[in-house]
Amino acid sequence: MIIGLRTVEIFIPLSQSLKEKRMVLRRIKDRVQSKMNVSYAEIDHLDKWQRACLAFVTVANKRLEVEKRLDAVMEIIIDDDRITILDVESDFL
Repeated sequence: MIIGLRTVEIFIPLSQSLKEKRMVLRRIKDRVQSKMNVSYAEIDHLDKWQRACLAFVTVANKRLEVEKRLDAVMEIIIDDDRITILDVESDFL
């Protein structure tokens, strides 16, 4: 069993309120959860309007499957033109 964790720190330059930030994050969460078996949580910068740190976790029997799922999550984030990615970290157990 392989557990994969990917943390993504993002910047949302056009966000002017927490409500706008939550709308952007909700869209990411909905797209991720509808397309793949990955858990999601906002883990840092909860009170900042333009920053967020997101964590995505998945479990599979093979590391390749875990990497494919986490890479698919990154594609969803990259495709959103309202977001700038500041940092990405991956861990596997």
